[in-house]
Amino acid sequence: MSASLMLKRLFDWKVRGVRWVEIIGVVMVAAMIFSVYIAKAAAARESGRIDELNRDIAENRQRVRLLRAEISRLEQPSRLEALSREAGLAPVDVRRQATENELPDLKPTHAPAPVQAPAPVAASADPAPVPVPTTGEPQ
Repeated sequence: MSASLMLKRLFDWKVRGVRWVEIIGVVMVAAMIFSVYIAKAAAARESGRIDELNRDIAENRQRVRLLRAEISRLEQPSRLEALSREAGLAPVDVRRQATENELPDLKPTHAPAPVQAPAPVAASADPAPVPVPTTGEPQ
């Protein structure tokens, strides 16, 4: 048998009245339709994720603008001057500035006591009553 005759028999071979080539073609078209559906669903999921990330980026940009505006407000020289006057602070006088060699003489003789932060209080559903200290004197 020649190759062309074998090929012709393959294309003419029928299964229940339908040529084998037609069955293969229908199966391949169905596979392509399914793969396009899967790709389209994946693209829709990715598009949703991209939209979500773009919203997050826009929100973060807005937060950055607000924070920069807050920094500008807090760093205004007139505001800082007023706060320093209220706290009793003033610029350091030139005559009070120390040189590098004078720094060891300026070292404090005693170390300041460490400040301990109060222990955090755990929230409970039924708060216990707070005891009132008594001094023994009538109020």
